[in-house]
Amino acid sequence: MPVVVVESPAKAKTINKYLGSDYTVLASYGHVRDLPAKNGSVDPDNEFEMLWEVGVDSRKHVKAIADALKDDNELILATDPDREGEAISWHLEETLRKRRAIKKDTPVSRVVFNAITKSAVTEAMKNPREVDAPLVHAYLARRALDYLVGFNLSPVLWRKLPGARSAGRVQSVCLRLIVEREMEIEAFRAQEYWSVKALLGSQRGQEFEARLVSLAGKKLDKHDLKNETQADMAVQAIRSRDLTVQSVEAKPAARNPSAPFMTSTLQQEASRKFGMGARQTMNAAQRLYEAGHITYMRTDGIDMAPEAVMATRDAIKDRYGDDYVPKSPRMYKNKAKNAQEAHECIRPTEMKRDTASLKLTDADQRKLYDLIWKRTIACQMEAARLERTVAEIASADGQVVLRANGQVVLFDGFLRVYEEGRDDSVLDDDDKRLPQLSQGEKAEKRAVTPEQHFTQAPPRYTEATLVKRMEELGIGRPSTYASIVTTIQDRDYVRKEQNRLIPEDKGRIVTIFLLNFFKRYVEYDFTASLEDQLDNVSAGEGDYKELLNRFWRDFSAAITETSDLRISEVLDVLDAALAPQLYPPKEDGSDPRVCPKCGVAQLHLKSSRTGGFVGCGNYPECNFTRPISGDADDSADRILGEDQGDEISLKSGRFGPYVQRGDATPENKKPPRASLPKGWAAADIDLEKALMLLNLPREIGPHPEDGQMVEAGIGRYGPFIKHGSTYANIKEVDDVFVIGMNRAMEELAKKAARGGARGSGAAAKPLKELGEHPTEGGPVNVMEGRYGPYIKFGKVNATLPKDVEPADVTMDMAVQLIAEKAAKGGKKKAAPKKKAK
Repeated sequence: MPVVVVESPAKAKTINKYLGSDYTVLASYGHVRDLPAKNGSVDPDNEFEMLWEVGVDSRKHVKAIADALKDDNELILATDPDREGEAISWHLEETLRKRRAIKKDTPVSRVVFNAITKSAVTEAMKNPREVDAPLVHAYLARRALDYLVGFNLSPVLWRKLPGARSAGRVQSVCLRLIVEREMEIEAFRAQEYWSVKALLGSQRGQEFEARLVSLAGKKLDKHDLKNETQADMAVQAIRSRDLTVQSVEAKPAARNPSAPFMTSTLQQEASRKFGMGARQTMNAAQRLYEAGHITYMRTDGIDMAPEAVMATRDAIKDRYGDDYVPKSPRMYKNKAKNAQEAHECIRPTEMKRDTASLKLTDADQRKLYDLIWKRTIACQMEAARLERTVAEIASADGQVVLRANGQVVLFDGFLRVYEEGRDDSVLDDDDKRLPQLSQGEKAEKRAVTPEQHFTQAPPRYTEATLVKRMEELGIGRPSTYASIVTTIQDRDYVRKEQNRLIPEDKGRIVTIFLLNFFKRYVEYDFTASLEDQLDNVSAGEGDYKELLNRFWRDFSAAITETSDLRISEVLDVLDAALAPQLYPPKEDGSDPRVCPKCGVAQLHLKSSRTGGFVGCGNYPECNFTRPISGDADDSADRILGEDQGDEISLKSGRFGPYVQRGDATPENKKPPRASLPKGWAAADIDLEKALMLLNLPREIGPHPEDGQMVEAGIGRYGPFIKHGSTYANIKEVDDVFVIGMNRAMEELAKKAARGGARGSGAAAKPLKELGEHPTEGGPVNVMEGRYGPYIKFGKVNATLPKDVEPADVTMDMAVQLIAEKAAKGGKKKAAPKKKAK
């Protein structure tokens, strides 16, 4: 009875259902080995030898597979059909051979299937092969490159830029895209322009709208009317002339459906339609794949299997009729450079099963499956047939020409099922139907109106548009998009607001540092070229050790060159590079670098654990600071009034604006101050609001049961209610100032019901016990906290990423998070207890 190994228990359960009792199906639970997070895991001096280590959590899974092989002397590796899947199979085989679980006579084979259906799995079992060595070599090269960059460049960042977290081969290039877009936005200066529209009436009394396209015999470009005066002159030119329909042209048009999904387009559309992040999308897709509902979700391919095309056409005919099925099937060709990534498109495994028939309980899976099903059905449907009409209305002397556009759908075709979303809303007047117009008929002027517009700065990236741009530049691959976009957010280099990605000051500093000292390694062309070279390795057309050698020769030299630089030298270079953003010219022509507080010293870029800030060069005599992204004219600093003899002021600090009572003196070095909560603008702060903040925490009243004071306040994690040692978060900042005892009791009761009360005397029970720390000893547990689940090891508490479930945490993941927390400046790890002699 052969032993079949897959990645996950969900996939194992589905495959076991198809293979039956003749096979033993086990899960490896992802990668079983990885490079230890320490120096020397990749040795450039020894032909890039890599020292692998079996994860603590993986040992029991490897043992289970090894034990099964004692009774069943055949191993079938059935991991995912991509580079990562091939790597997991290779690691498993290598690990089991080292354990001598695989004997000389043990047959080992590799099978792949693009969908977890009975037919696909059965067919795969009939066509076994060996592990694909070139694909494994490409994986080894990527893993070595990522290690060499991360473990050599990150320490340079830590030493030269306090507060920087890490750098990565692709992550840093992705961050550069976001930072450069933000700098474009900051440098952008809006330009005024005008347009003129006329509301006209036909001879039959029907109204339609037309816009001015030609004035004084000259065709108007979008920005030609630069101000109100020019617009008013255009309005007068129209009003003073009779208008006649000069021409009417109706043309048939067709709209074809979009190609079926591949990884990047699925992530983009899920972001547009549902606001789902890249990782959230891939997690839902993974679960749909493992349940056998969709084909493999990491692919650059858009072609469909012939049988899937025919099944889709049959489903369209059954649901919508023959009119919606084109005469011949639509064929979509792959554009992927790397054939190894070009699997079939992402589609449902059974086209007749729509979302309602699957009865999915998870909301993300339900939305995503519906999206995939509709896109797949639509891609094989008949085109939408339209009629587009263009009418030109002009004066007899030709001085004024207006154009009216209209569009009508004659046959909806694929639009009956699905229409692709847009990244940024576009105003489109073409969808309106024009009334019946005849050449030569007079057009009645009912209203002529000028409209003011301003040119728009380029929009910030969403996760969808960022993935699209990475794909265009050839940066990253389907299996890495989600992790890259997530990593730069987890590192606090980027934050997401209203689905847009905004660089933090720390992210800016890191990017400018890399552009000045490691420019080659954050260039788009270099990164894309490296991806192409790695694709060549996976296709068997390149030696991965030669690739690594070429990269390491130049990269190690760059690392050596920067190791002797002092922090002050680095800051001087960054200060000069960021000068246009940090010190833009002032309207009065004065020096923008002069400190606005002391009026003597110059402002300079300074480093901090949060990434950096602008401060006065005359410190400590002058303590003026402001954030890197703060307002350069420093108009936010002002006195708001007096209270009890103290001056209440609004100030700008390195962490943003804050209010303060009094001034710092030798006797009172730290006067009371309070940061402005999220959503409060500095321009709106007055004395009343400042005092509300300075008087926090606010006493609500004594608790009816024990008499302890119940308070409301704002902490680093937002607004809260406090009773003893119990903290209950509340959503709105404004509630802190008005909440009464009844509502406070409700919030505290909700917190207690979730098991959030502390100080009860009983030790909190772990959500998951991970075991002893592999290198330092001592228990590592997943705990429930006030602000969500976290990992506890000694005195180190590492918050769990939002998209990670406590049940999914492994020891490897925990060790990494603990190390990151310690490097970030958290509490020192508790020393393991000495064993009794």
